[in-house]
Amino acid sequence: MVMLNVGLLALVAAFQSGATALKRASRISNASTLAESQMELYRALPYTQLVLDTGAVGSTDTTYRCDPSLGSSCPNTTTSLITATCTTPLQDSCVPSRTVNGPDQYRYRVDSYIVAYTLTPSGGISAREQRKIAVVVRDAAQPTKVLAREVSTFDKSTAG
Repeated sequence: MVMLNVGLLALVAAFQSGATALKRASRISNASTLAESQMELYRALPYTQLVLDTGAVGSTDTTYRCDPSLGSSCPNTTTSLITATCTTPLQDSCVPSRTVNGPDQYRYRVDSYIVAYTLTPSGGISAREQRKIAVVVRDAAQPTKVLAREVSTFDKSTAG
């Protein structure tokens, strides 16, 4: 009887750990889907409209300001972010931080960072501005838990 109990308990533990792993994988997969859809919003915009709303950036919290996209200290300033008054018809592209329901109806926090820098290639080619966009998807219940991160660079000379 003891042997049977040990075997059954081991089986129950295996099923439980499998269910936990599937749940975690599902959340990460959904977070990746949300990050990709947010990045697609940016890919649909002209280069000059790749900005975050000035007023919304000012109201961001410590979790947003402690992301490595802004620097290594915590909290970081948001002065490196490209901000302006949002004029794009795609309003979600200008919001630095928002909470959304994923395909699984779980709450996710989508944070976007747009930082400009100048690329200076060698060989006498002139420098040009680029914007690096990072989309970070976090668990809304535990905002410090990053589930997905997607980074893309947009070049002024090739952007729409």
